[in-house]
Amino acid sequence: MPHVLLINPWITDFAAYDFWLKPLGLLYIGAVLKEAGYEISLIDCLDRYDEELLEYQQLREPRNRFFKTGKFHREIIEKPHIYRDVPRNYARYGLPLSLFRSKLSHLRKPDVVLVTSGMTYWYPGVQQAINEIRQQWPDVPVALGGIYATLCREHAIQHSGADFVVSGEAELKALQLVDSLCGIKREYKNFPTSLDALPWPAFDLYDRLGFATILTSRGCPLSCSFCASRIVSGPYRWRYPENVVHELEYYVKKLCVDEIAFYDDALLTNYRRHLSVILEKILAINLPVNFHTPNGLQCKLIQEDIAELMYRANFKTIRLSYESANPERQKFDMSKKVSNESFVRAVNNLYKAGYKTGELDAYVMIALPGQTLEEMLWSMAFVHAQGVKIRLATFSPIPGTMDYQRAIEQGLITENTDPLLTNNSIVPIKPKGTNYHTFEKINLLAKGLNQELLNGQIYKDVASLVKYLKRHFTHEEIGGQSNITIPSLVTRNTQLTTNN
Repeated sequence: MPHVLLINPWITDFAAYDFWLKPLGLLYIGAVLKEAGYEISLIDCLDRYDEELLEYQQLREPRNRFFKTGKFHREIIEKPHIYRDVPRNYARYGLPLSLFRSKLSHLRKPDVVLVTSGMTYWYPGVQQAINEIRQQWPDVPVALGGIYATLCREHAIQHSGADFVVSGEAELKALQLVDSLCGIKREYKNFPTSLDALPWPAFDLYDRLGFATILTSRGCPLSCSFCASRIVSGPYRWRYPENVVHELEYYVKKLCVDEIAFYDDALLTNYRRHLSVILEKILAINLPVNFHTPNGLQCKLIQEDIAELMYRANFKTIRLSYESANPERQKFDMSKKVSNESFVRAVNNLYKAGYKTGELDAYVMIALPGQTLEEMLWSMAFVHAQGVKIRLATFSPIPGTMDYQRAIEQGLITENTDPLLTNNSIVPIKPKGTNYHTFEKINLLAKGLNQELLNGQIYKDVASLVKYLKRHFTHEEIGGQSNITIPSLVTRNTQLTTNN
C-alpha cells in the first residue's frame, strides 16, 4: 500500500498562539487519500497535545488557558536579515527541531510527502520542513499546498524547495498528483463535487485531540478589500445542516472532543436556513460541547433569534467583524457587512441573549492603506463604549486583494515584495508620521481599555475617550483628521459608567 506523509510545518514569527489551530485543508486531503486506499501518516508541528512533545516538556497536559487554547512550544531562532531592525525575538513555534527529526527517522519511508502552508510570511518554516524531508529522504517527491502556495505561487515555486506546488482547493488535485507519482490509474469523473460528498477531515490521524475545527461552508459571498477568502477557498457554498450535525456528533461522541471552533468565513450567511437549523438540532440532541468563532461574525446578521440560539448552544467565544468606525470604509471596503448602528444592535442582541460584559470581542483593523491614526482610535473607542473587548488586527497586505493593489499603487509595497515584509507583526504599512513604537502604544492602550472593561469600568462618551487616547501621541503621529461621525445614541452619556 503506498504511503503518504502529511506535514503541517512550524510557524516562524515574532508571536503565535494556538486559538484552535488545525490544518483543516490537509486533513480533508488525508481523508480523501485514505478513502482512496493510501496509508496516511501525519506530523503536525503545531499539535500541542502530541505525546512526545509533552514528554519532552515534562508535562502530562498542555499548559492551556481558556477553552484549551494556549501557547506553542517556542524556540528562538536567528531573524531573517530583512527583520534585522525589528526589536523583537523571532521564533520557531511548534515541535522542537530535534523531535521533528526523530519523528521522520522513525517513519516508514513515504512514497510522497504533502506539506501544507499557512500565512505567506511563515514560509521560512515551510522551507525548513521541506529541507529536513530532503535530508531524510532525498528521492521522495514533495508537494506543497495551502495558503502560501495559493497566494504566492511563484514565490513558492522558486523558494520553497518543493517539487510540486498545488494552489487553491486541493482534494482532487492532491489525489490526482499522488496517483500519478505512485503509478495508480483511476477514474475521477465521480469525484465529489459538493462539500457534503467529501469525507470528513481525518482527525482520527491524531493520537489525542484537545479540540476540533469544522467548516459548515467554504468561501464568502462578500468582497472585503483586505480579505483573500475567495482566492483561497473558491466560491461561496454551504453544507447540509444534517451532515454538519453528524460530523459534530462524531467529534464529540467518538473522538471525545468538547471544544469545537467554526472556521467559516461567513458563518451567519443565510443563517435561518443554515446555522439556525444546525443549532436547533444540536440543542435537540443535547450535545455536550463548547463552540467558538475565531473568525469574525457579520454584525448586521446578528438578530435576536440567532443570538439567543448561539447562547443556548454554548457558543463561548464570540468575535465580531467591526474593523473600522469609518462609515465610508464600512460601505465601500467592507461590503456593508457592518455599520456603527448594526454593531450596536448586534451587541445589544447578544447581551439580551445572556452574554455578559467581557465575553464579546470585536476585531478592529489598524494600519490599513490610507487609514489615519485617529480613525484607529475612534474605532477602538467605539467598540469599548459598547462594553466589548478590542481585538486589534494589524493589516497585512495579501496578494490578490484590493488593498494589496492599493498599497502597490500608493508606493507602499512593490509587486515583488518579499512575503516576509507583509507580516502584520512588523506593521507593514504605517501612516505618515508613525513608527513601530506608535503601534506599541496603540496595543498598550487597547489592553488597558480591555482591562478597564473587565474591571467593570466602561467609558460611554466616545468623543471624550478619543481625546484622551490622542494625548498619548504626538501631532505628527495623529496626522490627518478622519471625519468620523459616531451615532448620537452612544455618545449621550458623558460619565464613566459600570456595566453589571
